[in-house]
Amino acid sequence: MSAAQTPKDSEGPWGLDSLGLSQRELVLAEALQMEYDALSRLKQDKGGDSQGTSSQGGGKVPTLSPPGRNYLSSSYGESGSSFGSSLTLPKGFSPPHDDPPPAVPPRTPLLPSSEPFLPPRPTTAPRDVNLFTPEVDQPKLSSGETLNYESLNDALSKLNGDLPSPRGRRANGDQSGKPLARSKTLPPQVPPRTYVSIQKSNKNQHRVSADPVSLGTRLNGFGYELFQVSEERDEEVAAFCHMLDVLRSAYPCSDQSKNTGFVWSPSVGPEELQQGLGVSVKVTVISDHFREPLTFTCDGSSTVDLLIYQTLCYANEDLDHIDVDHYLLKVCGQAEFLQNSQTLTGLEHIQLCVKFDWDIRLFLTKRGSVNTELCRTEEDDETASTMNHSILLQERPIKQTLVLHVERLVQSVKALCSSLAAVETPDITSALNQLPACPCRLQPRVQKDSSVLAIRENREKVVEKLTVAILDLVELYCSTFNANFHTTVQSNRHTVPRQEAGLVTNVLSFSVYAAHRIPITWAASYEGFFLSCSLTHGGAELCAPQHTSKQQVSKYLFHLVVWDQRVCFPVQINQLPRETQLTVTLYASALPPPGGVEEKGSKQRRSIESLGWVTMPLFNFRHILTCGRKLLGLWPSTPGSNARSSFPNFSQPDSVILQVDFPTSSFEVGFGTPPPAEFSPQYDFSRLDQHSQRQLQDVLHKKSLFWLTPEDKRLLWEKRSFCQSESGALPLVLASAPRWEWACLSDIYALLRQWACLNHHHALGLLHATFPDQELRHTAVQWMDSISDPELLDFLPQLVQALKYECYLDSPLVRFLLRRAIGDMRIAHYLFWLLKDTLQDSQFSGRYQHLLAGLLCCVGRGFREEFDRQCWLVTILAKVAQRVRDTSPSSRQAILREGLEEVRQFFSVSSSCRLPLNPGMLVKAINIQLCSYFNSNAVPLKLSFQNLDPLGDNINVIFKSGDDLRQDMLTLQIIRIMNKIWIQEGLDMRMVIFRCFSTGRGRGMVEMIPQAETLRKIQGEHGVTGSFKDRPLADWLQKHNPTEDEYEKAVENFIYSCAGCCVATYILGICDRHNDNIMLKTSGHMFHIDFGKFLGHAQMFGNIKRDRAPFVFTSDMAYVINGGEKPSSRFHDFVDLCCEAYNLIRKHTHLFLNLLGLMLSCGIPELSDLDDLKYVYDALRPHESEADATMYFTRLIESSLGSVATKLNFFIHNLAQMKFASSEEHPVLSFAPRVYTLKTDGLIRNLFVCRHIRTYSSSKGYAFVVKVEREGQQGSVLVQRSFEEFYELHSKLRLVFPSSKLPSFPSRFLIGRSRGEAMADRRKDELNGYVWHLVHAAPEVAQVTRRRRVLSPRDERTLVQKICWAPVSGKVVGEVKLSISYKSDKLFIMVMHIRGLQPLQEGTDPDPYVKLYLLPDPQKTSKRKTKAARRTCNPTYNEMLVYDRIPRGDLQQRVIHLRVLGDGAFWENTLLGEAFIPLKTLTPGQCWADWHQLGTPSTDSTH
Repeated sequence: MSAAQTPKDSEGPWGLDSLGLSQRELVLAEALQMEYDALSRLKQDKGGDSQGTSSQGGGKVPTLSPPGRNYLSSSYGESGSSFGSSLTLPKGFSPPHDDPPPAVPPRTPLLPSSEPFLPPRPTTAPRDVNLFTPEVDQPKLSSGETLNYESLNDALSKLNGDLPSPRGRRANGDQSGKPLARSKTLPPQVPPRTYVSIQKSNKNQHRVSADPVSLGTRLNGFGYELFQVSEERDEEVAAFCHMLDVLRSAYPCSDQSKNTGFVWSPSVGPEELQQGLGVSVKVTVISDHFREPLTFTCDGSSTVDLLIYQTLCYANEDLDHIDVDHYLLKVCGQAEFLQNSQTLTGLEHIQLCVKFDWDIRLFLTKRGSVNTELCRTEEDDETASTMNHSILLQERPIKQTLVLHVERLVQSVKALCSSLAAVETPDITSALNQLPACPCRLQPRVQKDSSVLAIRENREKVVEKLTVAILDLVELYCSTFNANFHTTVQSNRHTVPRQEAGLVTNVLSFSVYAAHRIPITWAASYEGFFLSCSLTHGGAELCAPQHTSKQQVSKYLFHLVVWDQRVCFPVQINQLPRETQLTVTLYASALPPPGGVEEKGSKQRRSIESLGWVTMPLFNFRHILTCGRKLLGLWPSTPGSNARSSFPNFSQPDSVILQVDFPTSSFEVGFGTPPPAEFSPQYDFSRLDQHSQRQLQDVLHKKSLFWLTPEDKRLLWEKRSFCQSESGALPLVLASAPRWEWACLSDIYALLRQWACLNHHHALGLLHATFPDQELRHTAVQWMDSISDPELLDFLPQLVQALKYECYLDSPLVRFLLRRAIGDMRIAHYLFWLLKDTLQDSQFSGRYQHLLAGLLCCVGRGFREEFDRQCWLVTILAKVAQRVRDTSPSSRQAILREGLEEVRQFFSVSSSCRLPLNPGMLVKAINIQLCSYFNSNAVPLKLSFQNLDPLGDNINVIFKSGDDLRQDMLTLQIIRIMNKIWIQEGLDMRMVIFRCFSTGRGRGMVEMIPQAETLRKIQGEHGVTGSFKDRPLADWLQKHNPTEDEYEKAVENFIYSCAGCCVATYILGICDRHNDNIMLKTSGHMFHIDFGKFLGHAQMFGNIKRDRAPFVFTSDMAYVINGGEKPSSRFHDFVDLCCEAYNLIRKHTHLFLNLLGLMLSCGIPELSDLDDLKYVYDALRPHESEADATMYFTRLIESSLGSVATKLNFFIHNLAQMKFASSEEHPVLSFAPRVYTLKTDGLIRNLFVCRHIRTYSSSKGYAFVVKVEREGQQGSVLVQRSFEEFYELHSKLRLVFPSSKLPSFPSRFLIGRSRGEAMADRRKDELNGYVWHLVHAAPEVAQVTRRRRVLSPRDERTLVQKICWAPVSGKVVGEVKLSISYKSDKLFIMVMHIRGLQPLQEGTDPDPYVKLYLLPDPQKTSKRKTKAARRTCNPTYNEMLVYDRIPRGDLQQRVIHLRVLGDGAFWENTLLGEAFIPLKTLTPGQCWADWHQLGTPSTDSTH
């Protein structure tokens, strides 16, 4: 009968029910206790009473506590077969009132103490009650020592004998806890122990946990909820806590500048501030000090304290005793205060009010009356930094004696190993091999002769060896999982010599013993297990990977793969960078399915799969080379993983554990930081030859290190001394450094010291995983220190992700973020939620737990309680949202009302709570009647909270559960940064920026924008087909803006915001755009919502992309911009805005690539690799000039507007306009606008087309010289007519005579080059035939023809042409906008826009295009032309026409001859206007952009 089954054990206070332990768990606990007792008793017998008699010695395993002590135990689930997630309290237990019970701690005892909750850290190393030896360290059992026992069973029985009372225990048995810390790992099961909770003292009763509200259990593989590590056990955590103490001491609670206790209203940058200067603002101030609100009209440059002073002048007669600093202005409706030193337009809230025409309402209050419950207190300052709760532990007593035979011994060892992470070390295997075979262990290497154990010495050696092996495993377990019990005195660390790593020439090597805890399924599915070991630095491999041999799964005590092999790298230790990472990957070959027939040769083709990996730094946080035995938990291999944690995987209970042994020596190998070199060359870029300059410029224009080729890196590093004038090139240069070993760092650090200080945009690029070097990252953080708090908030998500790339827990970036969080409550608020969201990342959750705990230490008790309330509220809302989503649509409103009652109860307990969306949103209740939900897939909730400020409106937000809002959050962050860049450059795109924040995976809050509707609802007012009509948006804006001024202002807002949306959505590749996720405010501001698809990941309909256009720009949007159906000059403004906004963002390509590059490891599915980042790179086109980018984006606008439906409408319109109609009785020819008679002009006797000539007048191509002979006139007259004029004559004759009486006219529709010389010859012959038949036709036709003048005498055109370069003398028929520049013997002419062209004579709009000649050009070789615009009098081109090899000396004599022609698809082109632009005023190197008038050619010359 086992100890767990004895009647004595099942009775009294120690029964299984009272302990909450199963029989199996009790046996496991007793087995480990046996080993502890054996060692302790052995050493007592050996050492006698001379050792450890002092009460100051290390305590041993405690005995029974007083019977009256209460215990907490894990409770069973309903079935009783497994542990539940909650804790049950024994009868009579009184839990603390302020905090719910903490997580279950390790089942280990802690030191007796009567100190209050969370005592200050002791100055000396803490004692540990689990020490097995006194403070004088004792050696382990050696092979020469013997145990004086007659038989194995007797030895085991005696080892389990009763122990004396532990030394150093208090007589009353009272114990108080010492602080524990959550570690970065969840250790596998430790021996079960119980603990006691006591009533906490009032001092420091706050909770400092990584997850302060959600108390869900975290279970290991056996159902235990395990608390984690004390910081005293983990040296790195202890150092981190010490850093927190130092950091907090620099910002005491008495420093009011860093401990205000309230939230400051955010300010804007200096560039944005300049935009608001000179603007008058109307401010209304409300206060309890006066009855009526006061309204002031202030200059934007006025400071807040000046406004306070003016207000006090109205309310107080005597100002001598009033200090303005004692007053504050608060934003009405928000818990935000204005800093007195700020200017009004320097505040983000004031600028938003001006932008959207909101009333500026402020509340004046005394500083002393402001609620400062979030302030840090002296008690906070006095509390030492800790990572976790304090709690009492109590050792479970073991009094039974177990009698075991060989099989039971093996079972006990297996139970011990199972409790210690299921690891079987080679020493344990070797010791067990000396035992005879038993049913549970039948390996061939075991001792076959059972008579061996009959000899006393052999029995003693077996026990000694097995005991030492178990103790080694316990020590290995403790060091791996940071347990707070161990087998040696922790404080007795010997000082060892230190050797500089740069001087050690030994090659790096280590031994791999085995992979433990192999799943049984792997044994049946894979074969040929082997390890691939690689060394990396910043993601780059330092040498070729090394592989072990292939082995199969073996069965000893557990399933494991044994290699027992040495891995040696061809790299010396002095060639290793300090941040070198060792990555070990487990591979295996998949076995064919059972029962299948394997084809010949398929074994060689069998795929090799990656099963798991682990990464660890070779140098620890003290920069000491790792040594000794290590257990490394493998992370499962998953596709698409970018960042890899440097922590082993012990958070998953079934992770495979790899056992490796690093060499040990008599000295430590440390990596010191070498000083920078004394000299680093620096040269001017112009000293390079032209070829090298072009090469280097091409590489630098890549703007990102992600696409540097090996040749690029070689060039950059070779020419690094010439790149220092380009400050932003530093990340590219350092990414090209070939080596980062100790010997190379001096030169790199010298380059870093000499380089000009980077701005924070460029410094972000040095925080990527490519740059793990500690000194480099420290310098990058120093450069970022100049960033203001509002700017820091813009980049906070990326900085939190950059923490993944830090090698160690403490780093300059961690200190920077915590320091800023201490000084600004808004930063602390958002940093808390960002860190909490990253806890979902299993690989990095351990690190973020410590960082979150560190933040909670820094902010003080008041803020921790506020975070508790927020987390509680979010948890309630998530449950409500899930219930509403899961229920049927008909019951959702009732379920919502029912669930929101719990929210109402929350506010009955908590008087107020800040929303995670914005710390300035302080609410006190929920308005259940105003809450509803949206009928979308995720069924988000529309919530209305009651504002704590009685002067504020209700706060409406959307709460989503089931949608990952991290992508929306990132998209809106990038758009917000784009908007700030535009404003800084003086271009306000009137963007609507709203907040969205993820509060956990699959849930979050979104700000609601008032007075806005979706395009679907707006278009729906015009019926089902409203989306196909052009007027809905314009009509809706007109309805909400009835006056002319209001409507014009709304249209202006629409033009700007629409342009901004086009640029932003194109750059970010926003897809899944439809009329339900585009919204329009009544003020005309357009904005997008719901960013579920971005970076070009379009929604697919089968194999067809739903998003075919580059961005959403439809005809109804163009209708609002143009003010009608036809393009207007306002469309030019829209295109110019788009192109200017696009080029401004392109200047900051490096910033956006850095921001998105740092988020590659955040877990967003659509931002997971470089291909996603390449989309933004291609969209920004950083290698192109501004002119090229302008042309490119203009084509995108045309492509978006010219959708299939729009093109169809244009085609039908074109067909309708091609129909010729006239009701004139006597048609008049346009080139001869009157009717001539026989009496005045004479009868035409003969017509003959004698030749064709090249023409440059009103018709393109060739004109025909016609010889005209008249009756009564001597000789003949030569006149010039175009083919189109002949066609017009024929068309007018058809209106008078039937077609049967007229000769056929040559076809106007020609295939090929219709304006070539060969075609002109052919038409000459055809026209000769036509005019001959016309003259000799029916009498009535011939008479009309002969009476009509084909050309009047005063309209005869001279055939000898003279080129005129003077401006046109005809009337102005429009304007053309050109951008002209000259650089490097090239003349660049960008044709931008034309406005005011005249319609064609048929009343239709022309299809204009532009043709250029650079005069003088006698051979006509300088012709350049644009594409034709379709059916518009106000076309936009933005096309660049380039002339090469134009000497600078000739530029002053050149003239641009610009002609605008109407393109005829099947007929000759028509001149619409022309201009002559002399270049004598053009300054080389500068851009000349201006409008030029278009005129008609003069009557006395042709051009």
